[in-house]
Amino acid sequence: MSESVSPPPPPARSRLGLSRLFLSRSGRHRDVQDNGFRAGILGAGDGLITNVSLVLGMAGATTNASAVRAAGVAGLLAGAFSMAAGELVSVRAHDELVRHEIDVERAELSDDPVGEQRELADMYRARGVPAADADTVARILMANPDTALEAHAQLELGVDPKQTGTPRQAAVASFLSFSVGAILPLVPWFFMRGTAALLASVIIGALAAVTLGAAIGAFSGQSLWRTAGRMLLAAAVAASVTYGVGRLLGVGAS
Repeated sequence: MSESVSPPPPPARSRLGLSRLFLSRSGRHRDVQDNGFRAGILGAGDGLITNVSLVLGMAGATTNASAVRAAGVAGLLAGAFSMAAGELVSVRAHDELVRHEIDVERAELSDDPVGEQRELADMYRARGVPAADADTVARILMANPDTALEAHAQLELGVDPKQTGTPRQAAVASFLSFSVGAILPLVPWFFMRGTAALLASVIIGALAAVTLGAAIGAFSGQSLWRTAGRMLLAAAVAASVTYGVGRLLGVGAS
């Protein structure tokens, strides 16, 4: 009688794949930590809402187009420089903090590699990786100092040591985008005055708010209608309040 032959065992899952699962980046994902994009979006939105509110507030208070233009230009310059300076300081401070923490982590890896390997394995186990696999992944990653530092920085600090901040890029993007957003509702006041300029500012501001909101939705994968409507509502509320205050305190637009 022939002996039965048992089927070969299924191939073992590569344990190294677990490290790729946690540490690799997919090319399909966007860089959500891009300071330039973040500063640009925030700057354009702030510039638009700030100056459409300022322009309409001044228009509600006076019929003098020169006064509205002066206030709008002053608001544009003050806001753009303020946003740029704020981004430069905040991004640089954050970058220095991240670099310091990475240096601390690098020193810990050098002083106590066994303890750091155990800590790395514990972090993987906390994320649901089986104990044996977590130990294996931690041992493989700790074999390379750069890879070990990257793994600890991502899991402990939530940062990538290869991606540091770009303060100047964020500052320039913020300055330019704020200026673009702020100039749009001001443009009509260089060519028109009174009610015509007021209505043109409202229309341009509304269109710009919808466009910016839709762009945010397209980038973030959210509903274009929802993000556009959210931006339009924010601009409408701010502009309505400032226009109402201008009407109460000033002469009013003709």
